[in-house]
Amino acid sequence: MLVLIVLLEGTARFSQIRKKVNGVSEKMLAQTLQSLESDGFLNRQSFPVVPPHVEYSLTPMGEEVAAHINTLADWIESNLPRIMDARINTDFNPIKSVREII
Repeated sequence: MLVLIVLLEGTARFSQIRKKVNGVSEKMLAQTLQSLESDGFLNRQSFPVVPPHVEYSLTPMGEEVAAHINTLADWIESNLPRIMDARINTDFNPIKSVREII
């Protein structure tokens, strides 16, 4: 989802995406980009130069889904206090549940 949001800003190279999606490994990012390309959400354009130059951009379908994801991310960010309050006020305690299993 983060890759799609990053590419809403426009075409980007692998290293640019990796910097913006902080904490992702190169392998995981490469797999994610391949998956998004095979699903039809992004275009991959390779330029025949040394060193290799590859750019990624959203397809029209990718732009559509990224816009929805961005809206959801905005909603979560603006409602984070409510979400955290709900988490605090719930009866579910994962630590307690694990202890009950043991």
